[in-house]
Amino acid sequence: MSAYKFIQNSDCEFFPCHQGVAPEDFNCLFCYCPLYAMGTECGGDYHLTPEGIKDCSPCNRPHQRDAYDEIAKRSCEIVEKIRLTCCEKAIQKEDH
Repeated sequence: MSAYKFIQNSDCEFFPCHQGVAPEDFNCLFCYCPLYAMGTECGGDYHLTPEGIKDCSPCNRPHQRDAYDEIAKRSCEIVEKIRLTCCEKAIQKEDH
């Protein structure tokens, strides 16, 4: 495995921040999950709070040792989702 695909910060006050991954395999590279931007299409284990906020606390997908390749493969999809969201907001702003 390439060194850039796995980073661990066991000194972090929140380590491990999610359950279900062995401590020696816990990957901190995606501390903030890039798939969060995909909303309900992220493929992870999440639920929506009563306020409609996406809560990913039960998800350990980005923290698995081998998560890098899967997330990297979806990078274009993530960028496109963000671009479309920004375009929609710009159009809504123009309409007001």
